Amino acid sequence: MKPKVLVRHSLPQAALDELRANFEETEDPEQAEGVVGFLSTSLDLGRMPRLRAVATVSAGYDNYDLPELTRRRIALMNCADALTETTADLAFALMLASARRVAELDALVRSGGWKPGAGSELYGLDVHGKTLGVVGYGRIGSAIARRGKGFGMEVLYTSRRPKETPGRVVLDELLRRSDFVCLAVPLTPDTDRLIGSRELGLMKPTGILVNIARGRVVDESALVEALRRQTIRAAGLDVYEEEPLSPTSPLIGMPNVVLLPHIGSATQETRDAMALASVRNLISCLVHGEPRNVVNSEALE
Repeated sequence: MKPKVLVRHSLPQAALDELRANFEETEDPEQAEGVVGFLSTSLDLGRMPRLRAVATVSAGYDNYDLPELTRRRIALMNCADALTETTADLAFALMLASARRVAELDALVRSGGWKPGAGSELYGLDVHGKTLGVVGYGRIGSAIARRGKGFGMEVLYTSRRPKETPGRVVLDELLRRSDFVCLAVPLTPDTDRLIGSRELGLMKPTGILVNIARGRVVDESALVEALRRQTIRAAGLDVYEEEPLSPTSPLIGMPNVVLLPHIGSATQETRDAMALASVRNLISCLVHGEPRNVVNSEALE
């Protein structure tokens, strides 16, 4: 008999076909042995006595009750590999857009405010040859760093674990030396509000902050104040403390901020690959008994 799986995320046809070839779909949480979910998925674990594995169509997993899943020996698997390069592309796009004021100047042209010539009021900052600081040197962080090196940038980074790659420094040094600070850490108790008033105050006045991690890695009110006082030059944001971003947020009225709607992995190719990877994670765990990409490995001990 095929394991029963609850699908809480829309799947492309290729992923759905592979899932149906290996599992029986169910809408009854009490029968589910596996779940395919997403960042917004809410699981009532008390109603899921047979649950053995959860495959999330995302890299992040801070919405899941990890301690309870681990206590019940339920494997939680993510699909970080599938979205690494696409998310790194977006991080670099935010760096370029913030430095060269792309959104601000696009609005100027559309409003009819463009005058002949390009005087200093339209100037941005160079990206090539500058110093890039990457906070978090996992898959996405190291992919961002590779892009920076392609622009001839010096790369600094922070990491919880020693790396063979040169450039590892403590956070305070990274903030002081970097022209661009890119956040690529997961949201954990250690990274919640990692960047606040003190940390922003260490950055260069010409510094640009890019956040493609989680909104709560940054103290948003402190960021607003730093941008208002121009103690940093600009920010490029794909994530926020509350999502969707409120239309009354002061960030919306700031010309030195580029705002995106949490689209780090949002290309058709990548989302299809993420869905397929998640289904295959579930197959590996429930069909073959070989869990992979497990974020709570303690659950398997």
